[in-house]
Amino acid sequence: MIVRTLELPDNLTELVAAIFDQAQLSLANHRKNCVALYKLHHQAAAVTQTGNNRAVVRRVGERKFIDLFIGMVNRVLVVKKGPATADRVVRFIGSYVKFINEKAAAEKEKALKKSTSSISARLEDDVDDTIASRFVVRLLNWLLEGFLAKNKIVRYRCVSIVEDTYNLLKEGLVDRICDKEVFIRAHAATALSKLAGSEDPDEVHPGEKTILEALVDVVSYDPAPEVRRAALVSIPLLPSTMDAALSRTRDTDALTRKLVYSNVLPTKLGHPRQLTIAQRELVIKDGLGDREPSVRVAAGKLVTSWFDLVLAETNKTEDFTWDGDDGGMMKGLLRFLALFDVIGPGEAVAVDAVLAIFVTRSNIPDVFVFPELYWKELTPESAVLARVFLEHCLSEKNEARLEAASLPVVTAFAFLLQDSYNALLNVLQDMENSAFLNLGEPEAEEEAEKREEELAKKEVILGELLRMSLKLDFMDEIGRRKVFTVVKDMIAHPELPPGLINPCLDVLKEILPTERELIRVVVEIIVDLREDDHDINDVENSLLGDPDMTQTTITKDKSSRRTKSRKEMSPDERVEADIIDMRCLLLCIGMLERVDGSFEDNSTLEGILTDLIIPSVKRKELVMREKGLISLGLCCLIAKNMALSSFQLFLGQVQNAPEELKIRVLQVIFDVLIMYDQEFFSRSDDIAQKITGFLVQTLESDDSAPIQAILCVGLSKLMLAGIIKDPKIFVSVFDLFIHLRENLDNDQETITPLQFGLLLVDWTNPQKSAEMLKTELRSQSSHVEVAADILGVLYDSERSDKYLKRTISIDEELKVMCQLLGHLYLAPGLDDRSIHKLNLLLNHHKEQSPFSDDSVGKVFDKFYSKFTQIFEKEIQRIDPGKYLDGEFQELYHFIGVDPPEERSDQEKTPALTSRSHSLVPSDAENTTEVPGSSADDSGEGARQDLPYSILSNTTIVKAQKNKALQKSSSEVGIPSVNEDSEEEMSEFVTPVGPAATPKRKGVKRIQTPGSATQTSPLIRKKTRMNSPRKRRSKISITADESEDDVTPTKAT
Repeated sequence: MIVRTLELPDNLTELVAAIFDQAQLSLANHRKNCVALYKLHHQAAAVTQTGNNRAVVRRVGERKFIDLFIGMVNRVLVVKKGPATADRVVRFIGSYVKFINEKAAAEKEKALKKSTSSISARLEDDVDDTIASRFVVRLLNWLLEGFLAKNKIVRYRCVSIVEDTYNLLKEGLVDRICDKEVFIRAHAATALSKLAGSEDPDEVHPGEKTILEALVDVVSYDPAPEVRRAALVSIPLLPSTMDAALSRTRDTDALTRKLVYSNVLPTKLGHPRQLTIAQRELVIKDGLGDREPSVRVAAGKLVTSWFDLVLAETNKTEDFTWDGDDGGMMKGLLRFLALFDVIGPGEAVAVDAVLAIFVTRSNIPDVFVFPELYWKELTPESAVLARVFLEHCLSEKNEARLEAASLPVVTAFAFLLQDSYNALLNVLQDMENSAFLNLGEPEAEEEAEKREEELAKKEVILGELLRMSLKLDFMDEIGRRKVFTVVKDMIAHPELPPGLINPCLDVLKEILPTERELIRVVVEIIVDLREDDHDINDVENSLLGDPDMTQTTITKDKSSRRTKSRKEMSPDERVEADIIDMRCLLLCIGMLERVDGSFEDNSTLEGILTDLIIPSVKRKELVMREKGLISLGLCCLIAKNMALSSFQLFLGQVQNAPEELKIRVLQVIFDVLIMYDQEFFSRSDDIAQKITGFLVQTLESDDSAPIQAILCVGLSKLMLAGIIKDPKIFVSVFDLFIHLRENLDNDQETITPLQFGLLLVDWTNPQKSAEMLKTELRSQSSHVEVAADILGVLYDSERSDKYLKRTISIDEELKVMCQLLGHLYLAPGLDDRSIHKLNLLLNHHKEQSPFSDDSVGKVFDKFYSKFTQIFEKEIQRIDPGKYLDGEFQELYHFIGVDPPEERSDQEKTPALTSRSHSLVPSDAENTTEVPGSSADDSGEGARQDLPYSILSNTTIVKAQKNKALQKSSSEVGIPSVNEDSEEEMSEFVTPVGPAATPKRKGVKRIQTPGSATQTSPLIRKKTRMNSPRKRRSKISITADESEDDVTPTKAT
């Protein structure tokens, strides 16, 4: 039995014909006729016929309509080119195709809104079997048959209709890649990619994007990872799209990153040589260094597939005469290494790639055999391969594999070093001779470039051999002595490339028995270099054979000071002396980086400090001063007294130095602060506060992005380690970011305030601190201070006045702050004092400073509920009457509530002096304890004392700063500090006047009787600037007769 649903109109043919008749008269009625025709189409599609078994549904109505439509199209196919009526019908056919596809997209969007399934499920369930798709397929198939018609007019009309339909489809798909629904954008990107190959860029109108450009934008900028993946899989790999496709190796979505290595590059890239060297290194670096294991595995498989492609190449002419393993694996790996720039920065990437092959194909290292000829024909690639093989076997503790590979013994390896070193010297000599003989000739530059490239290759080979030397067994005394002699001669050569200094020092440290002997050897080399004596005394016998020999046996007449002063030198001699001094400073820096002992235990360093480092710090040349300051900073890390007395010198350099030097000095400052945190931050809260204020002010006032980055990371490290407990830093840095974000140009982009806040939260997360700090997390949690700082901002009702000219509103900023609260690490185990302080700020916020936006309140309530759940027992146990000291009295006044009455039967808890328990630092202390120690009089020559002063965080007096800096630069030796020199220090420290607390909702302005010191817990509100780029004006306080009122006035 046949079942029919609905009925077709009896006059369907006449209705369709009438619509086409109207369409050929004018273009103006095409839109109206498309609507009318779609109604008929939709009505006809509803007419179906079901067979007896009800399993087959026949779309009889839809088939009837399409037959009528094609019949109307057939009438125009035989019309010659020229009549306007035929052209209008052709335009109408294309318009209807576009219209019906738009209707289909709108219906899909409606269905998606009603559906509750996930996007991925909807993508899987979607079928392209719609009214529009069936209509377009049927029409295009019919027109494609007309391409083979004998009548040329029919062929012309079919091509014309298909072209119009193609353009309309392209326009519609380009519009749909901007659709608000992820599902539709993904399908539009896939469909557009199928049209990309047929597009002619010359036919694109000016200002209009090509299909490839549209797909590149989707791959790069679409916010949905599903859409980016759909476009990435579909887009062809061409020179114009390669960068966009490779940029997805840094995508935020792990599945998209994995797709690049598992699908896109293996299937669409024929050979790795289709990529540039930089692109290959980028792909391998990002893949093997990804944080997701699945991405790293996919990248390793890609690297192995590249190796298979290179190994299969048989038409390559080999430059090697040695025979290694039978399978040609070693030569294949050398060709694979040639894909990367092992001479330049790509060496690390190439090493990672080879290690990935060793891990993926664990049997490959088993076939390695190093014949004697291999070492005589060393290239940068073969040297890197040998070093990677050696390190890989040692990491796996596979001694049998090393023995089977026939590596040279220590003595033979020493001769290899000697031969490689001689080859390097020969290239250096040839460069000097060529530069002298070919001066002014046209071929001189080209010849010089070739020799420089050859020198770089020799440097890489020698560097790899030195790194391999670190892994050798130096139980062979003869081989150890030979290696020592060769390496010492190398490092003493004044023209040894700087990149080989550190590898040579590493080998010396491995060979010599103690650090003292390493210092002795390096100091001897520096002395001989500055004396211009290249015949270095043979001290290896005493160093290696007499373990009882100490530094006191060095002859006293040896000194690193030059016999001729700089004023007595000629200009050429000064240039030569500067070159030697730069080499000596590099040796000194490399040596100090490898020394862990104290400065006092290595008295040999005294002469280097006095004769080399201090004069370099005084030099006007930035390069010399930079190396001198780095050397001085490294000395400070092993000499506490020197660090305390030299700290002001580094601060002075931050104020006056150019950007490159300032970066190095800031790194030294943070290293010293972390090394001696007790001396700088624990002895005096006033000194600690001024150091912190100086760093924060530098961050706010400096425009250089690299300097701001160093300061931001350095402050975060100090907070993470619990060294700085000043909570104003978090909000100060956040406000600075808001200010910088507002001043971006139109073409500049940056992360959102929430992303930046999460970055700061991550940097200060105590869970990520060093293992040595894990035991202190419960009592010194940095996130407790951050939470108190953020909650203080939520009470600041006048903070909205600062945002009148900003694009971010106060509600948006408060919402970001509340969201950051939820990401803080507040675990059970906090002390009761911190829990009570946070609970006071949370509990009274709703009544004292409610939010105007309900969404902000919901985020805040969520954090409050979480806090009360974690510390429910502690909150119930805590007695508020026990915490009525000065800090909590200020806190009660700040939030605008009366403190509880003090219980007479309980002893009140004394106020803690640690800054970790205050909302912000207090300036109540009037005394200053100078963190230093008495001068060491054991050294040669009397040393003058330099007052240890820290610039104020609100006022910088240039005259006093320059006075201190000039005094420090005029010292011959490093001055030391007397701990009891507070009166002397007061001459250099400008007293900071207290600032008035602005009125806040429900907050009183209070002042300690008999003192002009501001006591508000939000003293940081006045230390923050409206514009971080403007110099702050000094503020002094004129006290009224009343203790409760203060009048701020500008200082004259």
